[in-house]
Amino acid sequence: MRNGGVILYPTDTVWGIGCDATNEEAVKRVFEIKRRADSKAMLVLVDSPVKVESYVEDVPEVAWDLMEMTDKPLTIIYDGAKNLAPNLIAADGTVGIRVTAEEFSKQLCFAFRKPVVSTSANISGQPSPAVFSEISDEIKQAVDYVVDCRRNETGHSKPSSIIKLGKGGEVKIIRE
Repeated sequence: MRNGGVILYPTDTVWGIGCDATNEEAVKRVFEIKRRADSKAMLVLVDSPVKVESYVEDVPEVAWDLMEMTDKPLTIIYDGAKNLAPNLIAADGTVGIRVTAEEFSKQLCFAFRKPVVSTSANISGQPSPAVFSEISDEIKQAVDYVVDCRRNETGHSKPSSIIKLGKGGEVKIIRE
């Protein structure tokens, strides 16, 4: 990933396609692999709440409460994205960030020392693969590296909840 590589890896939700969230070319490759319009946002994972401040201009106070209180994966969409690949930031200047608690993705983010793109490991418009066996060969062959972890799991994880935090403390639930 340090050289712009794209990986296939398990997250705290579904299997994901990931790369360095600060590398514009790597992010472009993920959009190409998914055949996804670059106007459709992708989220990033970080390993601890304090890292959010590195990628958001002003973290609303309510975000800290939400991160602390949640008992399941939660993606928060923030205004004022910064220090990320420009093609990862939505046209309105927002970005979705999730603090991962899952052991592999947390260690990946910690060791990499940068945020990691996390988008479902599927062609855009197709169902998200909950387990490794549901990932298409096309996706497996398009990435540079497939993580050899959690491949035999059979439980079906769900995508994260998504909350958008707006100016003035506005909270909007996008997905429960």
